[in-house]
Amino acid sequence: MQYDHILIRYGEIALKGKNQKKFLLKLQENIRHKLKDFPEVTVKRTQGRMFVILNGQDPHVIIEKCKNIFGIHSFSLAIKVNNDVDEIKHAALYALQNGENINTFKVTVKRINKDFSVRSQEMNQILGRHLLTNTTDYTVNVHQPDLEIKVEIRSEATYITSSVVRGLGGLPVGTSGKTLLLLSGGIDSPVAGYLAMKRGVEIEAIHFHSPPFTSERAKQKVLDLAEKLTSYGSKIKIHVVPFTKLQQKIFQETPNGYGMTVMRRMMLRVSEQVCKQEEILSLTTGENLGQVASQTMHSMNTINEVTNYPILRPLITMDKDEIIEISREIDTFDISIRPYEDCCTIFVPKAPKTKPKRDRVNYYEEKYNYQELIEEAIDGIEVIEVTDQKQAKDDIFQDLF
Repeated sequence: MQYDHILIRYGEIALKGKNQKKFLLKLQENIRHKLKDFPEVTVKRTQGRMFVILNGQDPHVIIEKCKNIFGIHSFSLAIKVNNDVDEIKHAALYALQNGENINTFKVTVKRINKDFSVRSQEMNQILGRHLLTNTTDYTVNVHQPDLEIKVEIRSEATYITSSVVRGLGGLPVGTSGKTLLLLSGGIDSPVAGYLAMKRGVEIEAIHFHSPPFTSERAKQKVLDLAEKLTSYGSKIKIHVVPFTKLQQKIFQETPNGYGMTVMRRMMLRVSEQVCKQEEILSLTTGENLGQVASQTMHSMNTINEVTNYPILRPLITMDKDEIIEISREIDTFDISIRPYEDCCTIFVPKAPKTKPKRDRVNYYEEKYNYQELIEEAIDGIEVIEVTDQKQAKDDIFQDLF
């Protein structure tokens, strides 16, 4: 006997009512995608549960893969047996004896199949007696057991589980539309992308690159951050915008304190055009209220004027320490602190306006027609697809040789 299934539990999806099937199908698809390198493994759904059928694969490897899938509340290794009392006894004993550092246990039976002849409470007692009779080192503790053996008697079979592994929660990526993430290379924006994905959002990214003021290493840093994010979804398309000419002209034509505000507005104008081309419905930024001059309430009000696309700001109320903690958890922090400047850290005014006024910014923009430079930047966009293995661009390069 061995653990041959992983039982998947989903939390918020269960509240989706008539739309639940759509969310479950997407979760099932995402699990299959994550496990595509294991063709023997299958994923099936039953009422209220989803199962990964291992078919001989190492369960611990599969569990590590499942830990990065949004929409999973928790999961457990499971043994599948027939709806037979003796088989259930045997499986429960196996679960107890294969637990680690166990002194106390409890049994919890859930009889979903009401046609099963033994009621839940009676089955609890039968299994408890069996486990105590056939072992010598364990006692029952119904309040704080070291191990809880859960028995689900369903219509098609009975599943026995013990330990529970927490999932990421959230919603399956791809159930809430697509957003364009403004990915700078700092600590905040990849965390914002991760949190947007947790709400079921699929992401593409846009990065503003200003050579020679920003280096190829700064660009690679962004590609590496995107690669980390792909482990929570699938491939990510990055739109790399040649921003040098437009950025230089902004800071030449704009009074020093307003340069940052105008630059941010230009970024949104370019990003909005990419959204239209790619049929993307929103923008996402790593903005955090009050963190820097461009992230005050006044600044965001003025910068937002140039687009009617919704801007998602998952980090808006977080402390910096909270953001850093998440960046460490998702393994982006060490990449983000590489000492390569991005376009947001060059040409920074000594005293940027924290309360820029819309009418003043419009006046400065109207003095110089930026439309030609905006279109030139859009025409020069380089699109790179990043996968959870490596850049697709590299794969194509290798195929040529």
